[in-house]
Amino acid sequence: MDDKKTSRHLIGKRVVSKTGKIFGDVSNLTFEIKTGELLQMILRNPTGYCEGLELERTKNGEVMIPFSSVVALGDFVVVAEEDII
Repeated sequence: MDDKKTSRHLIGKRVVSKTGKIFGDVSNLTFEIKTGELLQMILRNPTGYCEGLELERTKNGEVMIPFSSVVALGDFVVVAEEDII
């Protein structure tokens, strides 16, 4: 059985920490063109909690979460908050 998922499966998913803090929803992904490595998730509807953190942002001011902080994918995208802040 193939466990691979396309990026379309991530768009719209809610991003939460391991402790259940909500960051927002995935609106887009950035990746390295040569290798295909996913670099960051761009969020839409960032929560007040997320806005209070000093996270990296796009030129348009959208919040970015490093994809390296992802610990689980399912109904939600679960991130390790300690890897972000």
